[in-house]
Amino acid sequence: MRMSSNKSQFVAVASIAAELSAVMEVAKEISLAAANAKAIAFRAGEKAKGFQPITDFINELAKETIELVNNINEHALKLYRLTVKEHRMSEACKRFEKVAVSASSAPYAGSLTQSLQQARQRRTDCRRQFSLHVSELLAQLADVMHPARAARVIAANSRIEASQAGEYLQSLQAVAESVDHAAQIIHDKVHKCRSALTMISTGD
Repeated sequence: MRMSSNKSQFVAVASIAAELSAVMEVAKEISLAAANAKAIAFRAGEKAKGFQPITDFINELAKETIELVNNINEHALKLYRLTVKEHRMSEACKRFEKVAVSASSAPYAGSLTQSLQQARQRRTDCRRQFSLHVSELLAQLADVMHPARAARVIAANSRIEASQAGEYLQSLQAVAESVDHAAQIIHDKVHKCRSALTMISTGD
């Protein structure tokens, strides 16, 4: 049962790493979209006056997302290391238990008890630390949702401002659409991460 759970942890952590990598790429795309929008707004001048400050907001949201994902990646790496460590401790416990059973009648069989207890304690400590990091990671993933939601609101405002930009309308609307689409992708990826974490945190 625990072996299955351990494998689930490996799969979940690997899946989270992949989703976070995708979030990072999308955040970088948003930053690029902000730079493009800024250049377009500059050329449009007064026609896109209301759009210019929006580009700064878009860029700040991208930076905030990238920073959050970098922090989350550190926790994800810790989860991976703890999963590996717990797996090793579980294997050590199995070996000690097997030897203890086969040598139960040996004169010094009791000397194995302390080593077995230490291995079990280390395994328990790994599980406890893993649970703590899962809780922290879930909180951080919730934080990533905030800039994603804000980006969708900004995208809606961007469409309104773009409608007043004359011949630059299509270019600025394309920026708004790309930001909106990127925000939706981030939301979906983060949701998958949270689902994977929730599954392994309740699967023991």
